[in-house]
Amino acid sequence: MKKTLVTAMSALLATGALAGCGSDGEGSGSSAAATATPAGASAAPTAAAKKEEAKPFTISLRHVQVRDDAKQRLKMLEDVVKKTEAGVPGLKIELEGLEDKVHRFEKLPAEMAAGTPPKIFDLFGGTDTQKFVKAGRLLDLTPIITELGIKDKFFNLDEFTVDGKIYGLPMAGFVEGVFYNKKIFKDLGADVPKTWDDLLAVSDKAKAKGITPFALASADAWVINMMTNTMWVRTAGPDSVPGFVSGSKKWTDPDVLDAFKRYETLVKKGYFQEGNLGLKYAEQQNKFRNGEAAMLFDGSWSNSALVDPEKSKIANDVGFFNFPAMGGKGDGLINGSYSNGYGFSSNLNDREKTAVKEFIKQMYNEEMQKRQLKESGFLPAMKLTDLSGVNPIVGEILQAANNKQFPAFDSILQAKAREALENGMQELLGGKTTAEKLMEKLQKAQDDANKDNAK
Repeated sequence: MKKTLVTAMSALLATGALAGCGSDGEGSGSSAAATATPAGASAAPTAAAKKEEAKPFTISLRHVQVRDDAKQRLKMLEDVVKKTEAGVPGLKIELEGLEDKVHRFEKLPAEMAAGTPPKIFDLFGGTDTQKFVKAGRLLDLTPIITELGIKDKFFNLDEFTVDGKIYGLPMAGFVEGVFYNKKIFKDLGADVPKTWDDLLAVSDKAKAKGITPFALASADAWVINMMTNTMWVRTAGPDSVPGFVSGSKKWTDPDVLDAFKRYETLVKKGYFQEGNLGLKYAEQQNKFRNGEAAMLFDGSWSNSALVDPEKSKIANDVGFFNFPAMGGKGDGLINGSYSNGYGFSSNLNDREKTAVKEFIKQMYNEEMQKRQLKESGFLPAMKLTDLSGVNPIVGEILQAANNKQFPAFDSILQAKAREALENGMQELLGGKTTAEKLMEKLQKAQDDANKDNAK
């Protein structure tokens, strides 16, 4: 069972400080070593060796910090790059920013197939990592993080671990749930919903007052399925997604269909933002932080922008809760994991490996993890010794995260089935299909994907 964020963070506060990633034994005792060269020891580097060491070289780094709400994380990455370049003679890191879906589902798979990925790149855990390891494209990081003394500093590396070896490092943890406008709830006389019926009741009240119950921007289809993923896990349980892949579970099963029929109810009742199919992801956050929606289903990564007084009209009125119970075996669980991070090409020469090691040293430490939490609201992937100075909503998110977690469906589900789900949900929102028809179509795509796996 994965540690929950809150349990792990509580435990870490009782521990000592992180082992300094920069400590590699250089320092105390070095002056004595410098006075004499022991028998059999290597001589000092030759002039030619020093010249080669300083010879300029470039490595590529692909990131996905391209949206307006990712500016702080991009600045953090740029600072890490500068420190990395300063620590490796001759190194120049060439940054390339790309929209995350294009990178993950289009460009990186093509590069992996051709054997030409960037040297450092954004990597998603689970299925993505497993298939790239199988193709021999990812660098085994186990010896590097062991040498740096950070292997045991992460909360969880399961999604980047294959056959006991670690091939990626998560930058942050996340949970997904419901942000809500506390002032709107108070004005409506509504409490945080505990059940599905409670959720419908508060949505009815909001709509009756001319307030959008749920902010939603679904032009980016993945956004829709944050909420649907939680809903079908509520009704069908956390084993449903692995079951789809193994064939022991079907999308057409009554407990799965139940969740999608309830989502269809939300659509028909007009509880979602008007015109959402034409809106990009950032627009749902804009709707919510302008005080025009009662609720927003989103990831914990959104909290920083929602409570930023320079961006949000409701900075002091934002709360967070786990999606309410729906009467199924997945009630109370929360979608959370450590899926997003960095991976590294297996095709590296010695100098490039030195650069990668320095990048990991500069990026994965307490200073940068806490900076990420304070500036961007991303929950840390590493154990921190101090959580002071973070915004208050983090406490509510951690409280909600104090539940058993399940991984996001797209870390397990094959691309063919995922794409069918995304396209089908847009059709459902547009009134072009029904929950029943969608599940039948999706099961056919799942069957095809499973056959491909068997080949």
